[in-house]
Amino acid sequence: MSTRLGQRRVVPIMAVLTTFICIIDGAITTVALPSIARQFDLTPAALTGVVVIYPVCLGMMIPASAWLIERHGGRRTLLLSLAAFTAASGLCGAAPNLTALVGARALQGLAAGLLMPTSQALLFRTFSHAEQVRLSRLMVIPQQIAPAIAPLLGGLLITSLSWRWVFYVNVPFGTAAVLFGALFLAEHRDHSAGRLDLPGLLLCGAATATLMYGVCAGPDLGWDRPQVIGALAGGAALLAAAVRQQLRTPEPVLRLRLFRDRLFRDTNLISLVGYVPMMGAMFLGPIFIQEARGGSALDSGSTTFTEAFGVLVTMQVVGAVYHRVGPRLIIGTGLLGVAAVMLLFATADADTSLWTFRGYMFLLGLAMGAVFIPTTIASFSTVDRADIAHAATLNTVVRQTGNALAPAVVTSVLVLGASGAGRAHPPLASYQLSYYVLAAVAVAAGLFAFTMPDGPARTAAPRTAAPRTAASGSRPRARLRQKADRPGR
Repeated sequence: MSTRLGQRRVVPIMAVLTTFICIIDGAITTVALPSIARQFDLTPAALTGVVVIYPVCLGMMIPASAWLIERHGGRRTLLLSLAAFTAASGLCGAAPNLTALVGARALQGLAAGLLMPTSQALLFRTFSHAEQVRLSRLMVIPQQIAPAIAPLLGGLLITSLSWRWVFYVNVPFGTAAVLFGALFLAEHRDHSAGRLDLPGLLLCGAATATLMYGVCAGPDLGWDRPQVIGALAGGAALLAAAVRQQLRTPEPVLRLRLFRDRLFRDTNLISLVGYVPMMGAMFLGPIFIQEARGGSALDSGSTTFTEAFGVLVTMQVVGAVYHRVGPRLIIGTGLLGVAAVMLLFATADADTSLWTFRGYMFLLGLAMGAVFIPTTIASFSTVDRADIAHAATLNTVVRQTGNALAPAVVTSVLVLGASGAGRAHPPLASYQLSYYVLAAVAVAAGLFAFTMPDGPARTAAPRTAAPRTAASGSRPRARLRQKADRPGR
């Protein structure tokens, strides 16, 4: 078996394992919070640090991922970050107190900030644009199955063993992925890294982490609290300084110039705004079932699970028609479908059956499947191979921001509804209003999607598979590796 053929099997396997582990960890941790609070004799509110520290540290590390991939290669970066994530999971499970747990979660976040951009960059360097559409049918499986089974798995582990096993479960899977990668994953490097933009890295990391803290802590602490206002204002100031510095630096840590490409810019904007209603609905559904309907955690987990099947069904169709129809029509229609399902959710009340809710979740998955993968594939259509790692980094920053905004929007509406009604828990009207707000956001994103240029995404030869030249600054050895790993044209 040739090196090229081997990597075309190994890289997707590593990407699936990495994606599955990261998503499971993010979705399963919240299930364990009540048990952790009882273990350390704390209130659930006191565990905010366990939740917030993860996205904060993840945001700090993401800007460095592209430079680390170019400096140390995709293989080494992926394996080291995956090993660190696995070790941090073990430390979380063994934490003797809250301080140790928060510290281990911080290490987890730092490692996770490298995992997703690195695995994404390896995929887009190994496969051509047409192959990526077909590959999306495989990659969507861990992306949808993982968050669906996480609540069920978490409840089972906590009930049968203890909360520590929601972290320990990462250890065998992470270890297996590291060993597999160490044995079979070849090095992926296109060219030597430039000089590290340390001022830009510090500014981008500080801005991302500060804004992440403000957005994540706002709904829990209150948007009018001084620390939240200070974090948002300080993060905005740091972000402005980071943008200015990045645009003036010859080799910035974040290549913001990539946003000059309209297709790349539009797809990322759609992801930023479109993730709010999609992830917001996934966040709001379990709360509605348990709080408004009085259901159990098992009721919640078994009900939201149907969304994953909807996504899987749609992705089979998307993979077949992507190049004939184009991403513009697929994404726009998908987002308008998300808005329509939000209106269905808004009709639910305490008497709505779980099977009706399961049907709505399945319809939501059908609509979401038309958005997730097409936006990612289209965003890389006009990106040069030398910019793949930086494009993956920017994509990750945008999607993580959308993921953070989604629960912030939902929780803010629910908190305002509860405080306005003078109740400890939100009234039914607050849940309905949340769905209406999410529907409005989805409509705005969908209408914008119909304006994006999708010609290059449908017909242009994939620039990510273009040959490298001597002018690119590649090392001779790196060019030989690239030639071996490049898919057939």
